[in-house]
Amino acid sequence: MVQLMPTARHRGRPAVDFTPEEMMVVAAARELRDRERVFVGIGLPVLATLLAQRDHAPSLLTIYESGAIGSRPSRLAMTMGDPALGSRCLAILDFFECFATMVQRDFVDVGFLGAAQLDRYGNMNSTVIGDYLKAKVRLPGSGGACEIAGNVKRFLIIMPHDRKRFVEKIDFRTSPGYLSGRDERQREGLRGGGPDAVISTLGVLRFDESGQMYLDSYHRNSSVGKVRENTGWNLKVSPKVRETPPPTEEQVRLLREELDPKGIFLRKPSA
Repeated sequence: MVQLMPTARHRGRPAVDFTPEEMMVVAAARELRDRERVFVGIGLPVLATLLAQRDHAPSLLTIYESGAIGSRPSRLAMTMGDPALGSRCLAILDFFECFATMVQRDFVDVGFLGAAQLDRYGNMNSTVIGDYLKAKVRLPGSGGACEIAGNVKRFLIIMPHDRKRFVEKIDFRTSPGYLSGRDERQREGLRGGGPDAVISTLGVLRFDESGQMYLDSYHRNSSVGKVRENTGWNLKVSPKVRETPPPTEEQVRLLREELDPKGIFLRKPSA
């Protein structure tokens, strides 16, 4: 059963219900700006990108890891190799060209990443849980995540929020955030700008001048206390912390009726 979150009435418009996953997609879409070049991942990131194109960023240029550039798919792609991504492309590159030409040559404005573990500086682990040589869980590893984290102008992290994932110390540093602070990232010669925001199941988090994460807003199903309770360190909170603005009725309609009508990535709400 999917829990629905009722919105408050806004400027005389009727309230609309939404799920926590829909809130995440809308919050992520709001981080994208028109005419940016975005490196897209399958799942919630592709929905966020498609929603941004429909909602406020019609000239957003999509780049998929499979090499599809500027795709305008007629249906939702379910995998990175889905043929739908070839629809109306500006170009189709191979894997090497995609990273060498796009990512490593400073062409990408924003990328999406996720992780099994995340620390206060936005460093990510997607390699192993536990000791590397005696692992509790082996994970897929970097893929292209380390290249994206090190080279794109900014990146967004989208992931579930609990103490097992938001940890004081990650078990393996797969992809860099701000390392131990913004200064260290610069000293190490990482060209990209680093993590810009974390969109979690509980809120939106950003990074201060030192590179440490802080809570900027909490979702309707959450609170400052709940976010801190589910974070493995003493999380900073913005003095202007607020509730994340809820989705509009049109944004929810686009997600349910046009972008993911079969509920492939967004579970359908129960009647």
